[in-house]
Amino acid sequence: MTEIPEHLRKRAEAARQKAEESKATDAAPAAAEAGDPRIPAHLLERSKSAKARAEGASSTAAGAVAVAERPGALATAAPAAGVPIGAGPDGHTHRLLTVVKSGSIQDVKATPVDKVHTWPHLLLPEFVAALLCTAFTFVFSIFVNAPLLRLANVNETPNPSKAPWYFLGLQELLTMFHPMVAGVTIPGMGLFILILAPYMDRNPSNKPEDRKFAISLMTIHMMFWAVLVMIGSFFRGPGFNFVFPWSDGLFFEL
Repeated sequence: MTEIPEHLRKRAEAARQKAEESKATDAAPAAAEAGDPRIPAHLLERSKSAKARAEGASSTAAGAVAVAERPGALATAAPAAGVPIGAGPDGHTHRLLTVVKSGSIQDVKATPVDKVHTWPHLLLPEFVAALLCTAFTFVFSIFVNAPLLRLANVNETPNPSKAPWYFLGLQELLTMFHPMVAGVTIPGMGLFILILAPYMDRNPSNKPEDRKFAISLMTIHMMFWAVLVMIGSFFRGPGFNFVFPWSDGLFFEL
């Protein structure tokens, strides 16, 4: 439960004391007439002064009414001197109604956001996917032998001599361009464009239809290397010459 602030508590206590004093002031004349010795002297004096002020105010109001009854006179009602209209006890014009707990009248609404925390919404599915891939690879390796080739012979060079599939795209570029261009310039430009992609496309949306530039750039990048790998794998024969696999055979091994 929220504690009441100290200044509100003091204000409520002062208001309660003033209310009790006003009740005692109203009861003082009757007690004085009855000769009750329990009423303090200062309360009796305060009661007499209040009664005198009330009589003075009533006489002032009666005089104002009498002036208003004269022909051509302006009817005015003069309030008591120094006491504002609508004032309470001792001239106070403010009241302390109640103390409300903090938060009970606050209307707090959650603002929907298009963001989630990395943990567990992202890392947990990725961790589960990694475990499933590892389990599948482990079971697959038990029942299927690894397609390893025979031991290499330094006196017999295979023809064609192809790099692993993930380097066949780069090997295909070496047959078309100078080694400096194929090995450094083209891959470097591709990586540099991918690095600049987040700065060229600042769209914060996660919807594919709103990220056409980024998706097109990545699609072109992937298709470029995929086509080179497929050509080097299935359309290159002895001497790394261009062949048709459906007529000359397939020169590709895992």
